[in-house]
Amino acid sequence: MLQGIPSSTSRVREVLPIAPRLLLSALLLLAVAPPRAAARQRGADHGSAVIVVGQEPSTPVPTLLGAKANNDVSDLLFLRLARPGRNLATTDERSFEPELARSWTRRDSLTLVFDLDPRARWHDGVPVTARDIVFSFERMRDPAVDPDRALLLRYVSAVTAESERRVVIRFRRAYPEQFFDATFQVQPLPAHLVDTIPPARFAGSAFVQRPVGNGPYRWVAREPGRRLELAADSGFFLGQPKVDRVVFLVARDPDAQMNLPLDGTADVFEATPPVSGPPRLAAHPAIRLVTAPTLGVVYLLFNQRAYGDRSRPHPILGDREVRRALAMAIDRGPLIRSTYGATGLPADAPAPAAHWTYSLVPRGPAFDPVGAKALLARRGWSDHDGDGVLDKDGTPLSLRLNVTTTSAPRLTMAPQIQQQLRRIGVRIEIARVDGPVWAQRRRAAEFDLDFASAVMDPSPSRIVQSWSCARRGRGNVRQYCDPAVDSLFDTAISSSKSTGREWRAAYTALQADHPAVFLASPLTLFAVHARFRNVSLRPESLYHDLWRWSVDPARRIARDGPAAAP
Repeated sequence: MLQGIPSSTSRVREVLPIAPRLLLSALLLLAVAPPRAAARQRGADHGSAVIVVGQEPSTPVPTLLGAKANNDVSDLLFLRLARPGRNLATTDERSFEPELARSWTRRDSLTLVFDLDPRARWHDGVPVTARDIVFSFERMRDPAVDPDRALLLRYVSAVTAESERRVVIRFRRAYPEQFFDATFQVQPLPAHLVDTIPPARFAGSAFVQRPVGNGPYRWVAREPGRRLELAADSGFFLGQPKVDRVVFLVARDPDAQMNLPLDGTADVFEATPPVSGPPRLAAHPAIRLVTAPTLGVVYLLFNQRAYGDRSRPHPILGDREVRRALAMAIDRGPLIRSTYGATGLPADAPAPAAHWTYSLVPRGPAFDPVGAKALLARRGWSDHDGDGVLDKDGTPLSLRLNVTTTSAPRLTMAPQIQQQLRRIGVRIEIARVDGPVWAQRRRAAEFDLDFASAVMDPSPSRIVQSWSCARRGRGNVRQYCDPAVDSLFDTAISSSKSTGREWRAAYTALQADHPAVFLASPLTLFAVHARFRNVSLRPESLYHDLWRWSVDPARRIARDGPAAAP
């Protein structure tokens, strides 16, 4: 980890103290007030947490995840066999922490054996068994069900049950992350509830509307477009949660998101603007700011196929040298400082700062607007009509940039990029659209440039989901495909004695194609109510340890409910 970057093994770092406003809108008070059933007395260190999210967690169920909000909720409802330790060492199976699996052994280089914890139960009381694990692997390895997961599980050859609580997983080849793939990539589903539901009907099933999990929290209710509520499972076999109730409150407007923790309606806000946020929050003693390393990368994506038509190359961005020139014309330093302040870290590839490969990535193109304009001229782009915009064969160098209005950082950077590219004769039209519209246009390839971000798995091998030929038209919406790059990444992923040389070679080859302008891997800046103790945020699953948080008895508030008498 680079100097100055918080290690994923450390606790989140307190940055600033803050305090609440007392104005609560009547509507939001109704949304987060404790239900009558929760009025029973609790331990003095128990309480509730209201989390502000910009995306709606509409399908937080394995095989239907996709959006980050779905993943965050799913990780509270559904456990894995095991999960990486805090050092995120995805190749060291000794560092993994048990969840559904109590223990594991390795029979040979291609076979892992897991013994399930007999205490593990689904929320309907039925024990978690090997049948659930076998069924879930079978379903998630089906490309028709979950193509992203199937790609990551492509080296799993068989999953079988040797007994009610023993599962055997076999692989087609030996590679360093076998254990990670066997444990992290699959969150088991309850076979007794879902194995009769055809995959094509699963998304619309009653189970998805009210899922039954095995994690620290049970499903309570969802109000589409407004909120989702979970309640602690008091019988959770790994320990009783002290945050008894969790509400995910949906707010799409960045200013509205910020106001919810400021006026006391919410307890946690993970998208605090790193430049404008701290000054607004600094006077509030009831809230503090903490930073956490993330697995996110922000980048400007080039569509290499024609706008809305994947059958033809893009008339401008299909030229690698044009893409290179655009990258050279963007000065990332001012963009990162103005948008992320001290929390912004540069990115030169789809490798976030929390990945062990981050330090292996070569530097991207240096800022050189003069060189960029000269390169475009060599490719035939000049201002023939004197309007300030380069053109070629009568076609102006004009591009549309799609930006979602739910992302304050991207809204901050977009006009700066527009201005920087204007200086070399490139016209950028910014299309600011709501989140669902932005996602639909992205899937349909209806963009020239797309302001995107990706949250990676703890493993760098996830790169194949978005930057490989196998995922064209799916996770790889920009249609990027280079078999040579695919081969280099496959070598890096499968090498058992990698010194980093293989990963460096693969990143270098990807950079040479200029499929995107990689901008930043920012730390996440959280606003958290000061009454919470033992606050821990994990980069691969921000709220995974929420059940371990507790409330300072001296700082309880009304929505924490009445405390039990000592």
